[in-house]
Amino acid sequence: MGRGTLVDGRLGSKLAAMILHPCPDRELVLDLDWVMISRSAIDSLREAVGERNCVTEPEQLRVYECDGLTSFRLTPAVVVLPSTTAEVVEVVKIARAHGLPLVPRGSGTGLSGGALPVPGCVLVGLARMKRILEIDLDNGWMRVEPGVINLEVSRRLSPDGYYYAPDPSSQSVCSIGGNVAENSGGAHCLKYGFTVNHVLGARVVLADGSVLDLGGPVLDTPGYDLTGALVGSEGTLGIVTEVVLRILRKPEATRTFFATFPSTDEAGHAVSRIIAAGIVPAAIEMMDRLAIVAIKAATGVDWPDVGAALLMDVDGPLAEVEHTAQEAVRIAREAGALLVRLPKDEAERQTMWKGRKSAFAAVGRISPNYMVQDGVIPRSVIAQVLREIEGLAARAGLRIANVFHAGDGNLHPLVLYDARIHGQEELAEKVGGEILRACIRAGGSITGEHGVGADKAPYMGELFSEDDLATMALLRCSFDPEGRMNPGKIFPTPRLCGDRPGKYTPHPLEQSGEAGRG
Repeated sequence: MGRGTLVDGRLGSKLAAMILHPCPDRELVLDLDWVMISRSAIDSLREAVGERNCVTEPEQLRVYECDGLTSFRLTPAVVVLPSTTAEVVEVVKIARAHGLPLVPRGSGTGLSGGALPVPGCVLVGLARMKRILEIDLDNGWMRVEPGVINLEVSRRLSPDGYYYAPDPSSQSVCSIGGNVAENSGGAHCLKYGFTVNHVLGARVVLADGSVLDLGGPVLDTPGYDLTGALVGSEGTLGIVTEVVLRILRKPEATRTFFATFPSTDEAGHAVSRIIAAGIVPAAIEMMDRLAIVAIKAATGVDWPDVGAALLMDVDGPLAEVEHTAQEAVRIAREAGALLVRLPKDEAERQTMWKGRKSAFAAVGRISPNYMVQDGVIPRSVIAQVLREIEGLAARAGLRIANVFHAGDGNLHPLVLYDARIHGQEELAEKVGGEILRACIRAGGSITGEHGVGADKAPYMGELFSEDDLATMALLRCSFDPEGRMNPGKIFPTPRLCGDRPGKYTPHPLEQSGEAGRG
């Protein structure tokens, strides 16, 4: 018998004992620190998915101890790699029979700890389920398995003049299943919407092993929008094994411009004025000075050393695009642009976008460690909130690079730190939390596209009331009455057994120094 190894001690009080849901008239308290997996459970899982696809060796399990949020790590008890819906069903039934929690995982690129294991869990890796099952160009949809890589969808469709709109920066490695779990967006979500706007249906395995088909290959189905509830639920409602995607015709033309500004104030005003003029860009991205420095160091793009830069796409019919692009450039110049550059060809345009999409990884060139946050604010207060973030950085003695989807106010501050310096990682986490609080105060949200996961769950109680959270939990209970699907994600989990979900308040044992917050 064995259980997952807790690698990061800070997670102990967050995960060791949690109230999984506040269903009416009862609570299910699962002491995860004592969830054990038996040899018979492992043998059954091996039989379900095959010897090669059941991972139990400690050195192999460590591959799965975190997702893209590497500051939290925990080794799962076992990893299974099913290849069909039938195998997923068997895995779920075995886990239920042995009282084990389940954690679904796609490519592991998520940035909020959505695929973070919990002690004693069965981690269900879906990367082997990567078939494109059906394409219907006439009706604008395709059916895929969750392990299909985001960019592969558009590559398959491109020869026929179609594409898939959601384009996260990690689209060359992230999976459709992970996109569905987190409701991923991307640079072009301003005009085209998030994953939820492009998922027509899904097949999902529920906590009892039953298979449910939601929606289908039509633009709308009668009844409650359960597909919409599934997208963004981060694996807490079930395990998705097939997805029906909406696909689009490629636009006739796309025009791009790159503009530099003295500071983020002028760039922010330019964004507001472009949108106020009735222009809906396909994408409009902003980068501050520190982000530009990192991007230049990583990619070699010949961008000038300036306070801020905008990268904007407009697309659609050729005549409309030409007029819209000219108008947007005029507004940018009036707002104080220092330089406006138009790519001379598609290769230069792709280089511009390569610079923007490499921003997160590029920060590694200027800092040994960094933490990515993801908050949303109204466009009208971009400059104000960026100044507040600058103040947080100054008071903490840390650097923060900002790169974000300016059109919809989706910020991605990158808090830079050095984990070798004692206390600096914890300081960076604290600053990240204060950035989320600044977003809430500005009338925004704690996530735009990265999801809540384990990282931002403690802040849900500051964004929503206890009644709001209880109502959300009722929906979860209807899908997963025992609360074993990806526990510890989205909802603020009590730090000590007996606490209740909601806005965080210190437990008496914590105040007395007998226990820590985690």
